[in-house]
Amino acid sequence: MGDQDQELDAAYALKTPEDSVRLYGDWATTYDTDFAAAMDYRSPVEVARAFAGLGGAGPVLDVGAGTGLVGEALKAAGIGPVDGLDISAAMLAEAAAKGAYRDTIVADLTGKLDLSDSAYAGVVSAGTFTSGHVGPEAFEELLRIAVPGAIFAVTVHSAVYEAGGFAAHFASLGPRVADFRTVPFRVYGPAAEGEHSDDIGWIVSFRKA
Repeated sequence: MGDQDQELDAAYALKTPEDSVRLYGDWATTYDTDFAAAMDYRSPVEVARAFAGLGGAGPVLDVGAGTGLVGEALKAAGIGPVDGLDISAAMLAEAAAKGAYRDTIVADLTGKLDLSDSAYAGVVSAGTFTSGHVGPEAFEELLRIAVPGAIFAVTVHSAVYEAGGFAAHFASLGPRVADFRTVPFRVYGPAAEGEHSDDIGWIVSFRKA
């Protein structure tokens, strides 16, 4: 098993927010090179492309921003301002250094967010809604902090889309959202190796009604 497989297995095995803080704190300074580049990680660019294609505009909240790969992609597309939210202060320190974010926010998505109602015109996320991470209940808070008409574009790993309750939760939102769409994509590009190299996810997009 390669280093990337071991890192991903550790990430997918997370059980608590405290586990996430420890793992990503240790991983922060090497994440971009040892994981994102080595595995040809496509989720950040795919989410930014989807958001831009839907006419997304700032202010945007990047949920589970990590080291700021989505923020960089949004900046390259001319979209901003963007705030980055993550449970790991160490990861956000890496993100802040890239200059793509207006603000970085340390917060736990499994609880209530200390953010105002209707604060954002867009919500994006890459890699946060996957095994061992954040469940679909987080969308209640994310909808609260989004303005009516706000555009959402997030990835959900195929392993949890049905099994983790995401499909059922999205269906339960009913008239609270509009223009709901799911598009499959490959999480990693052709340079990826290892048992996770063929992982599939969904880009889930909708608009807050």
